[in-house]
Amino acid sequence: MAANDEQTREHARESERRTQFADLIRQRRAELNESLDTFAKKAVDPISGLRVKRGWIYRLETGETVTPPGVEELRALRAACDLPLGRLQDAAGQQFHGVDPLEGASAEATAYVRKLDRVPADQREGLMRLIDTLVPPEE
Repeated sequence: MAANDEQTREHARESERRTQFADLIRQRRAELNESLDTFAKKAVDPISGLRVKRGWIYRLETGETVTPPGVEELRALRAACDLPLGRLQDAAGQQFHGVDPLEGASAEATAYVRKLDRVPADQREGLMRLIDTLVPPEE
């Protein structure tokens, strides 16, 4: 009976495993019709020069344990994928940190939200009042 309990717990852990980032990288490489070697050669951060190694990409795509990517690795993979950095950040946040992006938000709305944190608090309050005049708040 203990073996069955362990199998049940292992199955629950497997179903909770998130793969959004790995899926995005694997799918994008397939869309580009590139070998792992070709893709890895393009995975270079244009700012720091950091390279994402072929082995790391292989382990990611095959579901093995990898160290979560930092911003340099994400920029390198952005160069290889030719996708917006925000899309890679969202997928990495989902897979490695359990952070889900805004549900149902358009790309434009997501861009607004990302920029909003850089606006001073008093100006954010003014923006909210303006938005409330255009779209009354829900009750």
